[in-house]
Amino acid sequence: MTGIHIDEFLPHPPEKVWHALTDPGLMARWLMPNDFRLELGHRFTFHADPIPAAGFGGTGHAEVLGFDEGKMLKLAWRAAPEDPSRLDSTVTFRLEPEGTGTRLFIDHDGFDLSDPYQAASRRILGAGWPAMPGNIGRVLAEEGQEEGQEEGQEEG
Repeated sequence: MTGIHIDEFLPHPPEKVWHALTDPGLMARWLMPNDFRLELGHRFTFHADPIPAAGFGGTGHAEVLGFDEGKMLKLAWRAAPEDPSRLDSTVTFRLEPEGTGTRLFIDHDGFDLSDPYQAASRRILGAGWPAMPGNIGRVLAEEGQEEGQEEGQEEG
């Protein structure tokens, strides 16, 4: 399998999950620091520690390719021009309401496994993406606690 495909239930309503996917401050907490904006065609960067084995210098380049408010976000996910990896892939997040929560699908496609850097990227990201729904859930739980504390302070 050349792509990475995640299907995970989150016990949070779709609007909260969507907020975590599209708010740059929240995204930084569950994924990486970034300068994301929910705007078609917006080009932005992610910042992380370099991973030389995957040809990743520490800055990932991305672009908003499409979105359906509250339901789908599709990003281009590319290597920096100076990186030896020539990764040019897509990441799509899809949300479906399920009971009082959300079914989150993450699809990362476009790896060229004949390129050793992209094969290494696929292995590394294949181990990392499965943790992201849990990271999103943790950030949303923390947000809920912060909201509860603020409400308690206002009442007190």
